[in-house]
Amino acid sequence: MHGVLRSVWDEPRPPDPPPLGWRDWALLVVLAPVAVLEGALRHDLPWPALSIAIAVGLLPTLLWRRSRPLPTVAIAFTVCGTAPLLTHGHSPDLNVMVYLVLVVYALARWGSGREIIIGWLIMIGKLGLSWVFGVAGFTGLVAGCIIISATVAAGAAVRYRTGARMREIDQIKLLERERLARDLHDTVAHHVSAMVIRAQAGLATSAARPDAATDALRVIEAEASRALAEMRSMVRVLRRNEAAELAPSPRIADLRRLGDTRTGPVVEVRFDGDIAEVPPAVATAIYRLAQESVTNARRHARRATRILVHVTADAAAVRLRVSDDGESAGLRPVAPGFGLLGMIERAELLGGRCEAGPDPGRGWTVTAVLPRTGSAT
Repeated sequence: MHGVLRSVWDEPRPPDPPPLGWRDWALLVVLAPVAVLEGALRHDLPWPALSIAIAVGLLPTLLWRRSRPLPTVAIAFTVCGTAPLLTHGHSPDLNVMVYLVLVVYALARWGSGREIIIGWLIMIGKLGLSWVFGVAGFTGLVAGCIIISATVAAGAAVRYRTGARMREIDQIKLLERERLARDLHDTVAHHVSAMVIRAQAGLATSAARPDAATDALRVIEAEASRALAEMRSMVRVLRRNEAAELAPSPRIADLRRLGDTRTGPVVEVRFDGDIAEVPPAVATAIYRLAQESVTNARRHARRATRILVHVTADAAAVRLRVSDDGESAGLRPVAPGFGLLGMIERAELLGGRCEAGPDPGRGWTVTAVLPRTGSAT
């Protein structure tokens, strides 16, 4: 039990809370006149002016609820807890002050572990004072505890669900970086092997043909330049210390194999431009992106009859477009799946971009643009 409490106490704040937006200001604009109107129309309030002042005065705390959750809770519940002392035991709370539920939720969603514990004690202390001074009965005390606990639980559930989602996304990105590093490793190994073979050939023929060493050096210099460029890309991606597979990496021309299937929709592959001279790292990435896109289309494109894979290469970039004619409305996930997240990560690591979405009429399209140099960022 002590270990659990210690773990909760040491829990850090979630990163990147949302900044203030127009919805936050709109909430204040709506609630302020509602509080004034309720205070003016209710005849059971012994201190209507004080009730209105408290309800309106605490509204600005909603603006701080994500950035300073504990001070917000402390101010709001301390004011509400001490107000009955000024009204001789009468509760000055208005119904509109139910907006304090947002403050409680924000504490569990965006506060650190120690802030949540301290804030929860402050809220329970306020309910206890209300019961002691007779402002609220035992039923009100129990109902207040239930509401606060349920709100805290809801905030914590969203917090940890979001955290789990972010951890899964990070794992997908790490896995894609490892795959890309392995593909780049294969490319570098190919260049180095070519240099070794050429150097051995130059040495073997140097006695009979002195110019063979010069030719070998030219080839080695070219291959070394390419290998160095690939190495610069490889060191920019995260990779675990595992042995990489040395099997030949697929290239753009290998996309024709995606159409060799007897089941599912027909896969049509088209090429425009010079794909033969595309650097290996970019060629492999295009193949991987197309492969994942075709797999997703077969999995999600309901009643699809055709999948078109179109690769266009020019002097600056290589463009990929994968589209299908399946039913997309209501059948594809709104949020990017892990497969698409991996594709986006791979494209960004090579200095490009990848996007996916439904077509205006029917079908789904994935587009990717990679710089021909394959410069990693």
